[in-house]
Amino acid sequence: MNKRQQLEDYYDQYVWKHQTLDEFIVEKAQRYAKNIAIIDEDIEITYEDLIVEIENYACEMQVNGLKKGDKVLVQLPNCIEFIIIIFALFKIGAIPILALATHRKNEIKGIIQKSDAVAYIAKKYYLGFLYEPFIEEIEIEINCKLDKYILDSTKHYKSFYSKNRNDYVFQLNAEQHERYKETALLLLSGGTTGIPKLIPRRHCDYIYAAEQSAKRSLLGEDAIYLVALPMAHNFPLGCPGIIGTFSVGGTVVICNITSPDEILPLIEEQKVTHTALVPSIAKLCIDFHKQYSVYDISSLKLVQVGGAPLDTYTSTQIEEQLDCVLQQVYGIAEGLISMTSPTDYKDIIYETQGTPISEYDEIKIVDEQDEEVDEGNCGELLVRGPYTIYNYFNAPHMYCVDKDLYFKTGDKVCKQHNGCYRVVGRIKEMINKSGEKILPNELETILLTHKQIKDVKVIGLKDDRVGEKICVCVDKNANVSIHELRKYLKQQGIADFKLPDCLKKVNDWPLTSLGKIDVKKLKALIK
Repeated sequence: MNKRQQLEDYYDQYVWKHQTLDEFIVEKAQRYAKNIAIIDEDIEITYEDLIVEIENYACEMQVNGLKKGDKVLVQLPNCIEFIIIIFALFKIGAIPILALATHRKNEIKGIIQKSDAVAYIAKKYYLGFLYEPFIEEIEIEINCKLDKYILDSTKHYKSFYSKNRNDYVFQLNAEQHERYKETALLLLSGGTTGIPKLIPRRHCDYIYAAEQSAKRSLLGEDAIYLVALPMAHNFPLGCPGIIGTFSVGGTVVICNITSPDEILPLIEEQKVTHTALVPSIAKLCIDFHKQYSVYDISSLKLVQVGGAPLDTYTSTQIEEQLDCVLQQVYGIAEGLISMTSPTDYKDIIYETQGTPISEYDEIKIVDEQDEEVDEGNCGELLVRGPYTIYNYFNAPHMYCVDKDLYFKTGDKVCKQHNGCYRVVGRIKEMINKSGEKILPNELETILLTHKQIKDVKVIGLKDDRVGEKICVCVDKNANVSIHELRKYLKQQGIADFKLPDCLKKVNDWPLTSLGKIDVKKLKALIK
């Protein structure tokens, strides 16, 4: 028996529930039937009614030909349909791929080609962007034909909703044997070319991670969780997020746009107790609350912050200004979640990302020679555990684990003497803007095709508002403006959140001993 099989057998016996996500939500609906499950603007739905909606959508999906194992690209903003749709897909055994509403042609084309997706689900438009012509253009460019479900469209796309909800009696055709260990969904991670890698998460591991996160966050049946970040991210979906809130019978309140003037009114209106933010949004909420102070947010018990490093001053400001407990979170969509506890000492909450949520998480911190470092020193974080992947989807050439099956996170971490972990950055250069990860190489490769650019380097510059802003550095003779570069990148299908914020012209490039551009010296020069 190989090492992976040994680990799997142990987790199967001692850790995982033998349950799929669709069985999970049915169990919660039986237990918390009359509790409010979701609030989305003027829509309120109980757990028992949520099951009716999920089954109705699942029926229509089956009638339309979707089946077990089909990959379905879901590109929806925060809305109640997002939740109903992914659970309906779980029910028929299809696999949702969760894309951000802000992803554009470059990413979506890559995802479709990597996944062999057979269907696409989106709204007609969101924040002024039209998804119908967008996906039709992609179909032509990569010569594929997708079943398209466009919410709110008057065109003859496929529909989810039966005119008579008694038309169908739902019957699951999928084989039930050990379905809980199969892939439930595909999350997205940054790729070396800017095309997201696909992360296969299983029913059993995703339920386990969400429930353990809920325990660490002290979530109870009275929890009212505000989804302020995009639902397609692992953080608001399952850390504990939507799934973790459902695990205790709490209520999920949907925030359609991630902005303080949407977030704070919803906290007051719905008496929100828990939410999750990235540092840049947390800072905006603090500033907004300081400036206006018109909203009663006294219901707020806990604010999770993750996705990017959080400085100590902002940590204290979150607790003081929002009058709640801060919970720092470090997590990767590939698995590991580390959190502080609401009951931790303040120095732990303000200065670390706590400890892993599971006693079965195994951690190593290694140096460049893959040797474990001493306590207090920094190195790359490696992890093995019951909810961390061994491989990416459809990428047999990509080795992401070491010989002992520890996943290589690429994150630089220190283990403190108090046993907590502190994340200090990335091993390789990556820009973290408002919690979104941008690979400089992706932009550099495209910018080098611009006729005015001979040399280019994309760097992250520290910014109080968004964490890091994207700066393009070009030769002093390049006759180009930031406006032109943004326009050029958009034409190449780059998502808006990856577009550069500023342009710097360099007189003399600082070089390493090997003649390469020295990024550290360049950053110091630009500052």
